[in-house]
Amino acid sequence: MSPRTLRLRLGRLGLTGVAALVAASLTAPAALADSSAPARHHGPTRLAMDAAVKDGVPGVTAQVKDKYGTWKATSGVGDLRTKQQPRSAQDRYRVGSITKSFVSTVLLQLEAEGELSLDDTVDQWLPSVVSGNGHDGRRITLRQLLNHTSGIFDYTADDDFVRTYFLKDGFFEHRFDELSPEALVKIAMAHKPDFVPGTSWNYSNTNYVLAGMVIEKATGHAYGDEIRQRIIEPLGLGSTFVPGTYPKVPGPSSRAYGKLAESATGPTYDVTELNPSLASAAGEMISDSGDLNRFYSALLRGRLLPGKQLTEMKATVKVDQIPNAGYGLGLIERKLSCGVVVWGHGGGIHGSTSEAVTTADGRHSLAFNFNGDWSGNSDAVVEAEFCAKPK
Repeated sequence: MSPRTLRLRLGRLGLTGVAALVAASLTAPAALADSSAPARHHGPTRLAMDAAVKDGVPGVTAQVKDKYGTWKATSGVGDLRTKQQPRSAQDRYRVGSITKSFVSTVLLQLEAEGELSLDDTVDQWLPSVVSGNGHDGRRITLRQLLNHTSGIFDYTADDDFVRTYFLKDGFFEHRFDELSPEALVKIAMAHKPDFVPGTSWNYSNTNYVLAGMVIEKATGHAYGDEIRQRIIEPLGLGSTFVPGTYPKVPGPSSRAYGKLAESATGPTYDVTELNPSLASAAGEMISDSGDLNRFYSALLRGRLLPGKQLTEMKATVKVDQIPNAGYGLGLIERKLSCGVVVWGHGGGIHGSTSEAVTTADGRHSLAFNFNGDWSGNSDAVVEAEFCAKPK
């Protein structure tokens, strides 16, 4: 459930505002944590990170892997209560919708193994689950789930869900609720579809909750177990987890902050702990910047998928809501202002905004996280790394 999605679908949450979070007193200079790559090659990125903190983001942690080596940097703080603890270059954080790239990879691996086809209908795997108010799983394919052309309503756009899990009073009462995937889909089925399947595009977290359910039906294992076996363990992603219902973020980590209101100018709350089942396969995972760079680099280099399935994953649908971008199967293509094309995904959940992108050859990767969900220009950090010329 990315903040970008919430900005598009849930503008009433006010996540686009710039917070007056006494930024000047909280701003800390970006700290070079690994000098194997000369800092001068990433000066613009460091400045963009500092700018995000000045705009109200509590702190930023980032890592770049490129021809110069590995560069790690932080800016701002990891704990607003003490205002002393800086972000760590090794911070783990909730990655939100970046989870979708992992889920899609598993489904494509299953297709390569002949266990399913992306042209199968949802109803073939989950009979009668997608039904009601015009939803019909017999007319929706697995491919349409993965590229958000299914038309299925996004459960995170349900007004009651927003009040219960995104606004202050509801969040603090319900933050540890356990929600099943079936319950999340049921919320979506209470609404009409956004459009006839295959006729348009709209980001829906319900699509990936269903994708996780299909993985379980096809393999007999929870989608998180399949991600661990097929991706996390082979790539040695030691900081990457599928937490299920576990409410904490394992250390090293920073606190995560949100406004929990329709305005971005009010109080700031610590929202670090919550039951991530509210995101399910749409966005529950935890990782760090190094692991995300390793994952996307391996994915784009063909280490996780055969050529046929990687090509399928990179077949994009035009996304009018995001300029110069296309959405593949859990993978976003973006053409930056300088003409560089990057692939990856953004993601967010309460108190956490993340981006992870890499070039098509997997040789230049960037991943970073803001430990706040209401402010900061993540696009500026991406543009700075891939387009700005170091002075």
